[in-house]
Amino acid sequence: MTKPAALILFLVLSLPSFAQEIEIPRLKKHIYYLADDKMKGRGTGSKEADKAAKYVQKAFKSYGLKPLGTQGYYQDFEAKVRRVVVQDSIRPSRNVIGFLDNGADKTVIIGAHYDHLGEGKQGSSKDSTGYGRIHNGADDNASGVAGLLELARVFSQNKAKEPVNFLFIAFGAEELGLVGSRYFAAHPTLPLSTVHFMLNMDMIGRFNPDNGVAIIGYGTAPEFETIFKQIDTSRHIRHYTGYEGRGGSDQTSFYEKDIPVLFFHTGGHDDYHKPGDDAHKIDYVSLKGILDLEKEVVERSFGIEKMHFRSTDKQ
Repeated sequence: MTKPAALILFLVLSLPSFAQEIEIPRLKKHIYYLADDKMKGRGTGSKEADKAAKYVQKAFKSYGLKPLGTQGYYQDFEAKVRRVVVQDSIRPSRNVIGFLDNGADKTVIIGAHYDHLGEGKQGSSKDSTGYGRIHNGADDNASGVAGLLELARVFSQNKAKEPVNFLFIAFGAEELGLVGSRYFAAHPTLPLSTVHFMLNMDMIGRFNPDNGVAIIGYGTAPEFETIFKQIDTSRHIRHYTGYEGRGGSDQTSFYEKDIPVLFFHTGGHDDYHKPGDDAHKIDYVSLKGILDLEKEVVERSFGIEKMHFRSTDKQ
C-alpha cells in the first residue's frame, strides 16, 4: 500500500462522525415492500417488476445519485423466457443504474437483481404446486436489493469523499439467465476498464450460523487476500471465502469481462424458488451484519491501487 493510499484509508476508516450506519428498519421497509403479495413476485415483463424498478429509481434519485442508464436511470432491454413455453416469451425489462461521482479514476460496482419468479409461470419454481401462486422472493432477491439501497444511501449520504466512484445497479431478468447483467456488461454505460471490482448480492437474508455467509470470487484478484487479512473477523458476522468467480448470479457477467468480483450469498433453504420465501422469514440482524462486512471490504479496497484480475477457470 502506498503512503497516500494508506492515508486516505486511515481517514475514511477513522472518522466516525462522517459515518452513516446500515439501519434495520430501512432494510425491513425495502423487503416488505418488494416482497409483498401486491408485487406478485416481480416476474420479468410484469407491471409489478416495473413498479420495483421505479421503487429503486426513486431511491437512487433521493440519494442524489446521477442517472447513468440510457434513458435516465434506466437501461432497457428484452429478455426471453426459455424454460417453459409461453405466448409472451419476449419480455421487456430494464436495469436501474445510479452513479456516485467522486471524481476518482476507478469505480466500484455494487449490484443485485430485483426480479423474481412472478406467479410461477416463467419456469424455475421448485414447488410442483407453484404454478399460479405468488413467489414473493423476499430472500431471492429483495434481500439483495435492500442491501444495494442501504449501501447506496450510506456511501452517498456520508460526509466523506471516497477515493473511488460507485456504480449501483439493480439488474432485471436475472432469473431468466443473468440477462440484465449480461446486457450491461455488453453495453456498459461507463468504461469497464475503470472498474476496481464488482460486488454482487443475491440471497443474503437467510443466514445460517453453522455455515456463515459465503463470499464467492475470492480468487479473482490476489488483492482480495490482502483486504481480508486486514479485517478483524471477531468484529464481523461469520463468513468464509470461495475461490471461484463463476456462479449462478450476476457477478458472472463481470467475471467474464475480466473484472474481479465478490458474490455474497447465505445459501439455499427450503423456501428457495417456492411461494414460501416471505419477508417475515428474513434474518434482519444478520443481514445488517453482512452489509457491515461488505462495507468494510469496500473501504479496505480503497488502499489498493489496482485490483489485478485472475481467472479461476480450471485449465
